[in-house]
Order: sequence, then structure tokens, then C-alpha cells
Amino acid sequence: MTADEQFDALATDLAPRGVTTGTMFGKRGLKADGKAFACLKGELLAFKLGAGSAAHAEALALPGAELFDPSGKHRPFKDWVAVPLAHADSWLHYAETALDSPAG
Repeated sequence: MTADEQFDALATDLAPRGVTTGTMFGKRGLKADGKAFACLKGELLAFKLGAGSAAHAEALALPGAELFDPSGKHRPFKDWVAVPLAHADSWLHYAETALDSPAG
């Protein structure tokens, strides 16, 4: 599946929890209560996990994962981790974690 198809499947899975799709920085995002907690940039899906949290460290340790830099100007968001499509099997886990996180 492509990143967009994975994103669509994730949005469908989370819809019963009140999650909607929208835009963030001109990219596709997932929102709950009007706040974004995930953002798709190319083949990376970034999650707001909270710097210093166990989930943040776990996600950042995945091969290819990085701090989310939506502008591409080397100003990453410290609370966000971008997880590559190669780890799409973990996107639901991180989306649910971000959704339930106080950082979200």
C-alpha cells in the first residue's frame, strides 16, 4: 500500500474515536477535538508523542525515523516523530498513543 492508502486506512480505523482528517502545513493530517496529532509528509507519518516520553524514544529508534521537520529548514518539532512507510504496521500504535497522549 502507498502512504496515502495507509493514511486512509488509519483514518478509517480511528474514525469511531472521533478522529477526522484535515490539513496541517498543507499536508494531510489527523485531528481530534480540532487538534492535529499526526501529519503525513511524503512517505513519513509524523506523530505528536511528546519529547521525553517512552513512545517518543521508541518511535525515534525505528530505522529511518526522525524528528518531524515540516518546513524542511532544519527546525524540527521536538514533540513529533516522523515514522517511515516501512514501519506502517506500527502507525496505528503510534496514532493511538498520540491520540491518548497529554502532549496531543
